[in-house]
This record gives sequence, structure tokens and C-alpha cells, in this order.
Amino acid sequence: MLKYLKYYIPALTGILAIIFFSMGRNYPTYFCIAWSLFVIIGDHFLPRDMEVQQFRYPSILNTSIYVNLPILVCLIYFVVSIFGNNSSNMYIEELYSIFDVDFLQLKDSFTLIDKIALILQTTLFIGILGTVPGHELTHRKQNKFDMFVGNWLLAFSWDCTFAIEHVYGHHKNACLDEDPASAKRGENIYLFIIKATIEEQISGWKIETERLKRRKLKFFSTQNGMIVGYLRSLIITVLAYTFGGLIGMLTFILCALLAKSFLEAINYIEHYGLVREKGKEVSMRHAWNSNHLLSSIYLCNVTRHSDHHKSSNLNFWELNPYHVDAPMLPYGYLSTLYLVLFTPFLYKKIMSKELIHWDKNYANEYEKNYVANL
Repeated sequence: MLKYLKYYIPALTGILAIIFFSMGRNYPTYFCIAWSLFVIIGDHFLPRDMEVQQFRYPSILNTSIYVNLPILVCLIYFVVSIFGNNSSNMYIEELYSIFDVDFLQLKDSFTLIDKIALILQTTLFIGILGTVPGHELTHRKQNKFDMFVGNWLLAFSWDCTFAIEHVYGHHKNACLDEDPASAKRGENIYLFIIKATIEEQISGWKIETERLKRRKLKFFSTQNGMIVGYLRSLIITVLAYTFGGLIGMLTFILCALLAKSFLEAINYIEHYGLVREKGKEVSMRHAWNSNHLLSSIYLCNVTRHSDHHKSSNLNFWELNPYHVDAPMLPYGYLSTLYLVLFTPFLYKKIMSKELIHWDKNYANEYEKNYVANL
């Protein structure tokens, strides 16, 4: 049973965060620091996640993803209310009855550091509870319920294009020059985030427009995944205004934009500096992997990224943690995310050594010649 329960850790952590946030002054800061240290230190010292486990009841594993949606809704609107300026008396009374907390006193208790911690942790949870499971579900193109839940999870980061461009664009173009989600060697992380965001939007509209033309469907219709996707995000944003007024809504938009930026930073990490010959299949060597245990648990095994690109139809528990045919990241995902965002010069220095190893031990002749002429 424990092998099933470990995949409920992200959802349980989201609930724990709400409890800590409701405890008032300093507790959001304590939680943010403690959780980050737990993941970073745990990834470093715990044994690597090298096993493909067999499961008889996949519905239990799927439920571990589905429950993220209501938890994320509760977390987002609780945080929006904390920052907001327009919460109704009935809503405040309901929070008091649920948490036994004076909500107005709670709002006033938070320090500036607490508020920064709330924004950072909420942003991370949009990624962990929203974007990552949304990515998993929107790969299941034939399952309408999974697509429905997955697209709503992605809507919290205003990233409906991810379900289109990532699935039909990135998986075809990974490690090619034309792929907006593959970072080149030495590329500036902040410029990459801006460029990738813009180019992915353009690519998503192009892919969806071509699909509609092939099926002879109207552009302005509920069949347009981009339009419907933005409407989902708009609904969430309007509800944020209802719960927290203008300031609450702006708080949500800030968290959504930061979550999208964090996703692009992860994209940057997953293929940084790797190249591929056009027309050749994506191989195991064309993605950085991380078999760090807590990263794998919190991120639905997206850490097994090479196998995900090799067989994108596999469920997250079926992915193989290759460690011979695929290059490995030296650190877990959260460690690497903080490293690339806050000390990009140090990240590039560390990865330059890894890329030398990749060039020598993984690259084919075309790829060696390509990087030699960069």
C-alpha cells in the first residue's frame, strides 16, 4: 500500500500548506523554508529512485492526480483571500467555522517575508499540483475525463497552450533549433523564459489553427482548444476577483505568471545544451534525467524525462528511470530550479562539465560536429 500512498504526498503537502498558512504570523515562512530544505536535502541523501514498480490498481494512482484539482482550488482562493481587499462577511464566517481562525486578524498578522513566502509557495504548488499533473493528463489524448481535469489544472498558470504545443510541438521538435522549449548552451535563462513563452503561444495557435482547418471546423468556436483554454483561465481569474477583489485577482495573476516562468525554467533544465539531428528520432540521450527520490514523487516521475520522450503514451508510474543510456542531472529538480533562477552563472559552470561528458559519451558524430561549430 505504501507504494500507492507515496504518490499522494503532493496532495497531502498542499493540505498541510493550507493548515500552516492558517496559523498566522511566521508560519508561511517556516513552511516554505522547511519544505524546500526537506526536498533538497532529501533528494541529496535518500537512495535514488531506480525501480519500476508494478501496480494492480491504477485507478488509485489516477485518483492521486485528480484530488489535486480541489486542493489547488482551496489553496489558491485561500491565498487570494489573504491578500485580497474584498472578501464577503459570509466567506469570512465560513473560514472561521472551518479553521476556527479570526480571518481578519490572520491577514493582519503576516509580515512582508510571510507574504513573499506565500507567493513563492503558492507558485510552486501551481506547478506541483497543477502544471505537472496537467501535463500527465493532457498526454492521455483519448481519455475525455483526463483531458478535462488536465486542462483545468493547466488553466491555473494561464498555460492552455501547453496541452497543445508541448504534446504536438515539443515532443516532435525537442533539441532542434526550432523548438522553443529546448535551451541552447549558454542561453540566458531570463531571456529564454520570455522567448519560450512567446514562441510557444505562437506555435500553439498555429498547431490548433491547422488542426481546425484539417477537420473543417470554425476558428471561433468551442472546438478551438486555445480559446476554450483561455476562457478556463479567465473564469479562475474572475473568481479570484470575487474572493479577493482587485488585489486578490492581481495576486493570482502574479502567481500564475511566476508558475509559467518556473515551468519554462524546468524546460530550460530538461534539455539544456542538448542537440539532435533533424529527421532523427528523439533518443534517450536527448533529455536530462533525475532519479532523485523526492523530485520523482512530487513531479509524477517527469524526472524520468528520456523515457517520457521515448514513449509519451506511458503513464507516470510506467516510466523507466534509465541511468545508462541517458544523461543525468547532478541535483534534484528543486535544487536545480533554484540554482538556475538565482545563480545562473553557477548552473552554467556545473552543466558545462556535464555537457563535456555528454559530448564525449552520448553524442553521435553529427551532434559532435554541430556543437564543435557553435
